[in-house]
Amino acid sequence: MFICSSLLITVSALIGLDLAENKALATLPLAIQFIAVMSCSIPASLAMGRWGRRKGFMFAALIGITGACLALLAIYQRSLVIFCFATACFGSFNAFGNYYRFTASEVVTADKKNVAISWVMAGGVVAAFIGPNLARWSQNLLEISIYAGAFLVVIAVYLMSLMTVTFMDLPAPQVKGSDTNTGRPISAIIRQPTFIVACLCATLGYATMNLVMTATPLAMHASHMGLSDTAFVIQWHVVAMFAPSFVTGNLINRFGISKILFSGALLCLLCVILNLTGQSIWHFTVALVLLGLGWNFLFVGGTTLLTECYTENEKSRTQAANDFIVFSTVSATALSSGALHHYLGWNLVNISVIPFIILCGYSAMWLAKHRPTANEKNA
Repeated sequence: MFICSSLLITVSALIGLDLAENKALATLPLAIQFIAVMSCSIPASLAMGRWGRRKGFMFAALIGITGACLALLAIYQRSLVIFCFATACFGSFNAFGNYYRFTASEVVTADKKNVAISWVMAGGVVAAFIGPNLARWSQNLLEISIYAGAFLVVIAVYLMSLMTVTFMDLPAPQVKGSDTNTGRPISAIIRQPTFIVACLCATLGYATMNLVMTATPLAMHASHMGLSDTAFVIQWHVVAMFAPSFVTGNLINRFGISKILFSGALLCLLCVILNLTGQSIWHFTVALVLLGLGWNFLFVGGTTLLTECYTENEKSRTQAANDFIVFSTVSATALSSGALHHYLGWNLVNISVIPFIILCGYSAMWLAKHRPTANEKNA
């Protein structure tokens, strides 16, 4: 999932820029991907609650393969519409794939949940090197476009995912009706202060990261930088997104969730400040590294905090509600990123996320004040 996501981050806006007559729609395909994540997050969670994780992940891999085939067709026919259908398939795959992190927390003891979530997220470190480099190394595989060859490799990646999931030992499906007829109403769950802070930090942290990250290839293109430069910046951004996951769980245990969330907001703010000072390859690289680190602390911290908000019978609905909220916001930022950059420029893209960052920081401080230290360290 992370390999294909990092590849799409590298090329999607550039493909959109090439295919769209109105260049303000360059990030529309990526926005469609996140809209698909949003739209499918609830059905994906409920489907796996009924049919099991394995069948859900296998079905998702087939959707991903379909998307890669459509992407090739779109590039061959120079059709933005078909490419949007392709990215919708990628988003549908990710809607299922986003539950890998929750699946990890379900197969370990309670005291290891945050570490398990972190290690699953750490898979993105491998993806950080593979995904953008697929975009760069496959430029000459097909003559129709420098972007087309990457999707041949994406098909192979999804086939590997399908085979891997087939042999995974995952929890059995819930008993029919166990997650719909018991437990608190979803309205009661989402009114919990802990849920609000967890969802808010994950949502706004992801929105901040997505808005700036999606516009970065366009800003680099406007600064006359090539695909290799873009792949380099995105590669180290994705490394920064996931490399901390090797230790984020332990950091949460040691320092507490609120401090990790606040640190994430601070790192995102430093990214914005650096982006506003210049547009060299150095500025883009360091800023996106800071952005990736900030996203990791906010998203992993928010996910860990969320696991405290529900019982076993409530998990499918709670996880679905959280991911629906997260990716509703992410979809809006992906769609608006291209238009903001086209009409208002790179600086306004960065300034627009400052309110998100401030709200995340305030939420973290509120949590620190109202959450007992002992409980926080044992989250």
